[in-house]
Amino acid sequence: MPHARPDERPSAVAHKRRPLSRIDDPFVRAVARLPVTVRTKLLIAFVGTSMLLVAVGLLGQLVLGQSNNRVASLGALQERAIGYAALQQQVDDLRDLLAENVGGDFYLVWTEVEKRENSKAIDLHASTAVRHIEAGTAADRLGFTPPPGDQGALASIRDTAHNLWRELDEELIPLYADLDGTTKEDWNRVRVRVESLSRDLKDAAAALSLGTRAEVDELIARNANSFASSRALFIGVAAGALVLALLLGFILSRSLVGPIQSIDGRLAAITSGDFSGQVEVENRDELGALGANVNRMNDELRRLYTELEEASRHKSEFLANMSHELRTPLNAIIGFSQVLRDGMVGPVNEKQAEYLDDITSSGNHLLSLINDVLDLSKVEAGQFELDVHPFSLREALQRGVVMVRERATENEVRVAFDADPKVDVVDGDERRIKQVIFNLLSNAVKFTPAGGEVDVSASQVNGEIRVSVADTGPGIAPADRDRIFEEFQQTETGVGKHEGTGLGLALSKRFVELHGGRIWLESELGRGSTFTFALPARTTAP
Repeated sequence: MPHARPDERPSAVAHKRRPLSRIDDPFVRAVARLPVTVRTKLLIAFVGTSMLLVAVGLLGQLVLGQSNNRVASLGALQERAIGYAALQQQVDDLRDLLAENVGGDFYLVWTEVEKRENSKAIDLHASTAVRHIEAGTAADRLGFTPPPGDQGALASIRDTAHNLWRELDEELIPLYADLDGTTKEDWNRVRVRVESLSRDLKDAAAALSLGTRAEVDELIARNANSFASSRALFIGVAAGALVLALLLGFILSRSLVGPIQSIDGRLAAITSGDFSGQVEVENRDELGALGANVNRMNDELRRLYTELEEASRHKSEFLANMSHELRTPLNAIIGFSQVLRDGMVGPVNEKQAEYLDDITSSGNHLLSLINDVLDLSKVEAGQFELDVHPFSLREALQRGVVMVRERATENEVRVAFDADPKVDVVDGDERRIKQVIFNLLSNAVKFTPAGGEVDVSASQVNGEIRVSVADTGPGIAPADRDRIFEEFQQTETGVGKHEGTGLGLALSKRFVELHGGRIWLESELGRGSTFTFALPARTTAP
């Protein structure tokens, strides 16, 4: 397990609680501290918003009802105005008709038969028209029931029309039958009374029509003002309800989303290995309980992380010490076995030579394993230092191919090498890069069946030097592609071959990353695998 830097290592002893965020709004804090569940808070917000909507709807219905009433009143008043205007028009037509005889010369009318008959026809027509006017003041003829305020004016018009009819029918028209007994004074006297009554009738009809028209105009103006006031009231109430609903939703969402964001931030920090903070949730609901549980988990993980870090440090120190202690006697065993095998202390028979070869081979394998463990321990302890200098990557790749070619030939595996001419000198630890190349090549040869191929290539792409080792082996399952880069991890195929310890790829990954590079795998079951590592290209000429 990688060690944290001293300035990043959480302290379980001296720990100061640091809240991630606080709720500064007093309204939000008050809602957060309500001792009710989140469901209840949401229900309250829903009911409150619904009530605001109902209030706006009721107000809208009230305003609409008032508008409908005003329209109905205006319609009835306009109907009256139209009826009274028609009545006034009848009176005006009567006045125009009577005007044809008012200025007539009595003697001229009497001496000329044709004019006398025409004048009589006009007066008879006027009498009939007056009768229609009198009857037209009735409710059934008007088409509506006049209000009490108009009934007196209609009665006055009806009486005046009746008197005018009597004056025409009983006084004026009989004069046409008594030509000898009628004088100019009689004629003028009757005409004056007819004129006076017709004028009174016109004034009464005009007063009624104009008064009703004035009421219509006044009602229209009043309706316009009332509509403007109602509209302003409705808009104001609707805007107020909208603001209250938004404010309620904002306060509730802040009281719920704020703690969730704080908890999410703390969990993200815990995931990244930062256990120094604490989340403060003022809610007295499920979110408050969740925040408390997150804090308890944070404290427990900090304690476990500290213990695990300490154990990892002891493990690394133990492995480093044991690896160092094991190398001394192992080197002696290998050295003495080689001395015996070379016959430097006496001849050995064939069977003894075979045993000595096994001892040397096993010793070298064990020494390689100890060296890998020691390197891995140094890397994990942060004590590994690279010996960086310019070297030829092309030559390192060629030497790696030469080192595995003998085993490849034995396994009937063809190894091909192809490098871009631009790929040559790089900056790095030559010994460790060679170790990475040898690990990848030896794995490729080991897992490629007889008749297969291993292709080694190098190229420069986007400021990187990329080295790829492709084989035609069995491939690696998707579930194993990340795991094989971990310590002591092997695929089922690797375990079946009883070779290796699962440290080669783990060390290769760490060596490449120490150089600022990266390593990855592309594989398909049954069609082989391609391991590729990339190193930064040189920015200056060698």
